[in-house]
Amino acid sequence: MPVLEVEGLHVFYGAIHAIKGISFKVEQGQIVTLIGANGAGKTTTLSTIAGLVKPKRGRIVFNGKDIQNLPPHQINRMGVCLVPEGRRIFPNLTVMENLMMGAFNRKDKDGIKQDLEWIFTLFPRLAERKNQLGGTLSGGEQQMLAISRALMSRPKVLMMDEPSLGLAPILVEEVFEIIKKLNSEGMTILLVEQNAVGALNISHYGYVLETGNIVLEGPAKELLKNEQVKKAYLGL
Repeated sequence: MPVLEVEGLHVFYGAIHAIKGISFKVEQGQIVTLIGANGAGKTTTLSTIAGLVKPKRGRIVFNGKDIQNLPPHQINRMGVCLVPEGRRIFPNLTVMENLMMGAFNRKDKDGIKQDLEWIFTLFPRLAERKNQLGGTLSGGEQQMLAISRALMSRPKVLMMDEPSLGLAPILVEEVFEIIKKLNSEGMTILLVEQNAVGALNISHYGYVLETGNIVLEGPAKELLKNEQVKKAYLGL
């Protein structure tokens, strides 16, 4: 059974029909990617799953439970966590304080301590800068912090919105390597990315969004070879 399933989702912003009845699923232990041009509805889709935007119609099912009418904090507590576009860390809090904000729903002190150790192993640079203010970190370090803050909530599904946006090419590779590593440790990931080649290269399955509709889907390796995808998104 899929861990996350979206069925017939419609989302409006006023009179604008942003998402037009899309359906897709995310299988346990997979990296699933949504690709598409700017304005295709990718961010809206993630925001709706996270409870930040309310759908007009449709179902969002997580681990067999309908979550489309739940508030964001409850969805987060259940195990669906969003790393937002633009990182959105707390610039006036230290790295450590940002991480602890990610664990605000948790009471297990020993588990939190273990997870901090795991994160500092995953991102040694954050360990070196744990007392530094988030706003003084480089773009790449802020992205690492945004991912780590989400991991502190112990997500069952990690949703990432444009994690490579605005990063230097060498850091983009690093971010994709981190996503692969998290997945190899069992993390289920729903990824939204403008870097279609990078995203499809590390994903198991992909969906192509165009103006609020899913126009193509398939195993990521097949989408990489698809002529339509090559022309529109891969710059080939």
